[in-house]
Amino acid sequence: MKQIVVATKNPNKAREYRELFAPWQIEVKTLADFDRPIEIEENGTTFEENALIKAQAVVTATQLPVVADDSGLVVDALDGAPGIHSARYAGDHDDDANNDKLLANLVGVSMDQRTAHFHTTLVALKPNGQKLVANGDVNGLILTQRRGENGFGYDPLFFLPKLNSAMAELTDEQKNSVSHRGRAMRQMMTQFESWWTEE
Repeated sequence: MKQIVVATKNPNKAREYRELFAPWQIEVKTLADFDRPIEIEENGTTFEENALIKAQAVVTATQLPVVADDSGLVVDALDGAPGIHSARYAGDHDDDANNDKLLANLVGVSMDQRTAHFHTTLVALKPNGQKLVANGDVNGLILTQRRGENGFGYDPLFFLPKLNSAMAELTDEQKNSVSHRGRAMRQMMTQFESWWTEE
């Protein structure tokens, strides 16, 4: 079985990738599987730059193929914030604090003005430098209060009008079928086989 490293310690994200890679019989490792911490300084100015920085650092440390993503929530009424700073919007990877700050910053904004999208840029990188880039978006609205228990990050506040549901109210399977990461992964998979098998 071949191995690929997903550049995350987030168990929820790792689970999503394992489900998406299952048909390929590829063993998914994460940063949590390595004894030595891998230093990653995400100082890019775009989602793609940050994903590539992450991928390159992990490839260098592990000498294995890597998939890294940079994802974020882009809120129109906040001029694109939190954007590339989504995970650290109110501190370091604190979902509740991030959601509270988002709600506070949108107080008084009417529902029709609370448009937003989730964005993911995926970068797959091999030790030989071969790179694959894919993007995915999903459009929605920001709710005025949390809904649902599933998912993570901003999922409880992200409303999908077509499904009349918050992202956190979907099953994992439903979420993968509509999510930004799922869409980016499907775009990547259209070219993945040739990238994976190419020497």
